[in-house]
Amino acid sequence: MITEQDIHTVIGTNAVDADGDKLGKVGQVYLDDQTGRPEWATVSTGMFGTSETFVPLADAQLADGALRVPYQKAKVKDAPRMDADAGHLSPEEEAELYRYYGVATGTGTVDRTTDRTEGVTDTNRHGTTGHDTSGPTTDDAMTRSEEQLRVGTQQVETGKARLRKFVVTENVTTTVPVSHEEVRLEREPITDANREAALAGPGISEEEHEVVLHAERPVVAKETVPVERVRLDTETVTGEETVSDSVRKEQIDADTDGRTEARTEGRTEGRTAGFDDTTR
Repeated sequence: MITEQDIHTVIGTNAVDADGDKLGKVGQVYLDDQTGRPEWATVSTGMFGTSETFVPLADAQLADGALRVPYQKAKVKDAPRMDADAGHLSPEEEAELYRYYGVATGTGTVDRTTDRTEGVTDTNRHGTTGHDTSGPTTDDAMTRSEEQLRVGTQQVETGKARLRKFVVTENVTTTVPVSHEEVRLEREPITDANREAALAGPGISEEEHEVVLHAERPVVAKETVPVERVRLDTETVTGEETVSDSVRKEQIDADTDGRTEARTEGRTEGRTAGFDDTTR
């Protein structure tokens, strides 16, 4: 059995039939005008959920996050069409629905939960003025939200740098001093100092005297020596980039008898034509 404490759980949940097939989403819950117990729920049926069909809650149960009713999907789909926007079922309408579903009749007319009662201001059991038409009533104000950009940074790979060593050949020219020996003919007269050496040989003869000449030649040798060390390093350079994107924000219009009285954008406090437009 669905109780008053279950109303907010029921509204907005999915309804399923006796076989577990999805019927649609619960839009409204109607209360008995005398006992205050939940009597009926409207379920969005038809193509794209454009129609609302009444289903009795007498034997309905909440199970596995869904409202389970003891009827087949076709039975609910073919139920008599009532004006779900009226917020009230007349005794005749309720009797027709009872006959169709074959359940015992209730106590009288039923009102939609969160709707106003006869001769009383539009204050529901939550103590709020007015009611939410698109979901369960929470309090007497709606929250306006907007999107804001949250810009940060992300490190990504932009490229690679590498060191590569290879061998090239080049010609090197240098100058090195070299020496060589040349023959110089020296003549000296006979003196007392060299006379004895001069007379040491035969008087008349043939002979040869040989001198070895020397010269320096450039000699090239190669050796490998280290000349420097090379490595890769990185440094961080900081700049600025402009980021732009579209954001959404909510606006709230107050409509009284078809006239837009006030619009709130951001936080607005004031009274316009007797309307207190305070958004929180």
